Amino acid sequence: MIRYSLSCENAHEFEGWFSESADFDRQVASGFLTCPVCNSAAISKLLMAPSVSTARKKDEMQTLAMDAARKEAMVKLKEAVEAIKANAEDVGTKFPEEARKIHYGEADARGIIGKATPDEAQALVEEGIEIAAIPVLPDDIN
Repeated sequence: MIRYSLSCENAHEFEGWFSESADFDRQVASGFLTCPVCNSAAISKLLMAPSVSTARKKDEMQTLAMDAARKEAMVKLKEAVEAIKANAEDVGTKFPEEARKIHYGEADARGIIGKATPDEAQALVEEGIEIAAIPVLPDDIN
């Protein structure tokens, strides 16, 4: 994808994403591309510095994207997942079987975690058994 900074004849600036340079040209020629502010079809590209992607630049971009509020939310989510795991029995692939036993009173009520296929999870939900997915988070959140 190619990102262009664009401007209309009324100096409204916006950006557009195109699959290739020719795609921009086709959309302008057909009148399909219009300004989101004033609906003008007289659109031109603005000068842009090329963006060269390097490993260092990718790391910097990812760091910037993880602003303080988002990072704090991820830390809290990780803490919640850790608390769930610390207070539940891991029954592995026997999760659907154990969940049913607990639901139907054949086993003591307790918190369990484990693995289930999408079909197994759907079947549990259809039986009225309340389950929730626990997100898998990267280890480097702190």
